Amino acid sequence: MSPLKASEAQLFYAKALNRLTLFSFATLIVFFLIYILGIVSPHVPLDQVSQLWTQSSHLYMQAANIQPGWSWVSKVWYGDILVYVPITLLAGVTIVCFLGVIPKFLKSKEYILVVIAILEVVVLLGAASGLLQGGGH
Repeated sequence: MSPLKASEAQLFYAKALNRLTLFSFATLIVFFLIYILGIVSPHVPLDQVSQLWTQSSHLYMQAANIQPGWSWVSKVWYGDILVYVPITLLAGVTIVCFLGVIPKFLKSKEYILVVIAILEVVVLLGAASGLLQGGGH
């Protein structure tokens, strides 16, 4: 019985996933330290955070004057909002990995996997964009 070998695409995906996840996590730690050390002032004052935490996310956003979706980007210079950046990076890791394996699939003539990877990217970008909404929450 021969041991299984990972394909070039699988190895690329695994390495990219590992590196990008570690980078995102390290960035999260740094940005969180910037927030808790008060290097950048928060959008929601720290004395109000504990009161707002008990609210639903809708009420929290309303009290903090935060709009749903990508509106946080305009407030990224606040310490508590700055932490969203590495979370967004972490969420986007899969998209980057799929984009990276598409050329590998083309090289190995795995066209079905190319289509699947492209569809994955389209769906993930659509979901991240906020254009695809459902559930009524």
